[in-house]
Amino acid sequence: MAKYTKEDIKQIVKDKGVKYIRLQFTDILGTIKNVEIPLSQLDKALDNKMMFDGSSIEGFVRIEESDMYLQPDLDTFVIFPWTAEKGKVARLICDIVNPDGTPFAGDPRSNLKRVLGNMEELGFTSFNLGPEPEFFLFKLDEKGNPTLELNDDGGYFDLAPTDLGENCRRDIVLELEEMGFEIEASHHEVAPGQHEIDFKYANAIEACDNIQTFKLVVKTIARKHGLHATFMPKPLFGVNGSGMHSNLSLFKGNQNVFWDENAELELSDTARAFMAGIMKHAKAFTAVTNPLVNSYKRLVPGYEAPCYIAWSARNRSPLIRIPASRGLSTRVELRSVDPAANPYLALAVLLEAGLDGIRNGLTPPPPVDRNIYVMNAAELKETGIESLPGSLLEALQELEKDEVIKGALGEHIYSNFKEAKEIEYDMFRTVVHPWERDQYLKMY
Repeated sequence: MAKYTKEDIKQIVKDKGVKYIRLQFTDILGTIKNVEIPLSQLDKALDNKMMFDGSSIEGFVRIEESDMYLQPDLDTFVIFPWTAEKGKVARLICDIVNPDGTPFAGDPRSNLKRVLGNMEELGFTSFNLGPEPEFFLFKLDEKGNPTLELNDDGGYFDLAPTDLGENCRRDIVLELEEMGFEIEASHHEVAPGQHEIDFKYANAIEACDNIQTFKLVVKTIARKHGLHATFMPKPLFGVNGSGMHSNLSLFKGNQNVFWDENAELELSDTARAFMAGIMKHAKAFTAVTNPLVNSYKRLVPGYEAPCYIAWSARNRSPLIRIPASRGLSTRVELRSVDPAANPYLALAVLLEAGLDGIRNGLTPPPPVDRNIYVMNAAELKETGIESLPGSLLEALQELEKDEVIKGALGEHIYSNFKEAKEIEYDMFRTVVHPWERDQYLKMY
């Protein structure tokens, strides 16, 4: 991430002909919000004096407590390359602060910074994330609305002409690189119309900022190609859903504390304790890392999505995999997270779960190196393998019982998140779905 001063930004804006600035932030549900300002308001914004009405944002505050301030993180300044034709637009990601200057408890980005403070108290200096977000591309109709018609019939690592999304995906990569992303891989995924673009790991805050920026770029460039990009976890029945495998590591200075060249699998005691904490709290944090009713259509056996709480250094069916790389690249890959998750909240609960394992010296169970999907109920019970929640409601019930994960969210975010998700589930529960009519209308 580049380092900028106020003067740097003013000079770049002048030199590059930027006309508007978007002050961007994320609400509790993970939706990107922004306040767009003309250049005449740039000084005010850079001095942290830009106010907005927090009562209009999901899960923020009541109308009588509405005044909030946007505090830009200067290092997140970037010009959107695709805006050049109609007057360039630049972006600054903001934290939300109260009128007295204190961090707002309902701001997911500020909340993650709070949890990172807990990490630093234990002597660690950096929590890193390497995300692998997947998405689908659907065609738009003549009115510009998304259809259910996929843009290709390609499969894993297919090329054009089978992969008709290749040009779109290449343009996405070019835009991201122009914005400073270091792209590591870009390819067609397993399902028709499904794609993955991987970018280099970063510290927790920067990585979450990158995920939100990535989603915005993908959706914007896809539309320029007449396509709709969706990060919905399971848009189609019968094919793989979209995940966001999350590669996690802890550092002290330049040392990756997950690596111990003298230990079994070269995994340190810290890594094992962190992993044990993840497994202990997996049922509860799933409500946050898999936050939609639709998320649980992906977490089923048979489509490469993990639904069993186990780990392995080789096997891809458990919740956690340890990739082969060692040294600075030693990491824990959590495979359950989906791209609909609010990344700031997801990283907060995952970090706190891992830290709980470290604080309490937890030990993970033995690795499971066989295909869990083919194990029957008796074998699962004998091996001590439990399942992730089977629905959003079940996940919310697990979350309610877990004080560590609730603490990672803070009372404000937890109560508002829980209320919004209970409403979402109840709406799903009471709506009559096409499947029901197909099954029952004629029969009964």
